[in-house]
Amino acid sequence: SEIVCHIAAVIAEGSEYSEPRADTGFPIPSASDDPETAEKLETQTAVKKNWMSYGFDFNNKEDDRNAMHASFFFSVTLCIVFGSFIFAYVPDFQLRDWAQREAFLELRRREQLGLPPIDRNLIDPDKIILPTDEELGDTEIII
Repeated sequence: SEIVCHIAAVIAEGSEYSEPRADTGFPIPSASDDPETAEKLETQTAVKKNWMSYGFDFNNKEDDRNAMHASFFFSVTLCIVFGSFIFAYVPDFQLRDWAQREAFLELRRREQLGLPPIDRNLIDPDKIILPTDEELGDTEIII
């Protein structure tokens, strides 16, 4: 409705109509409105003619580029490169390698003693308490 009112006002004045800008919705001043405005508009468009923002700063080209370079430096160089380096050389904090080494040593010890790799009675059967048939009732037991 603002644009329609503006178009009606422009037509009533008899001046030349210009299309509204996409970012603000207000019309771009034309050369017939004011010579100073037209000159400022030409210099602004000359500076911003081929510049496309990276999304960090829409008004200043230098600040936009500096912010883009800084964010990519921090995200790529520091996070990915140094993060990968730290992840590759971090100690075995979950002890996965230790558990595997310990298992191989235990297997070697049991083989030398002539024992099976895993003892059938690893846990003493007297310590295991199983439910009775009455406690189980109609529960289906899948083995």
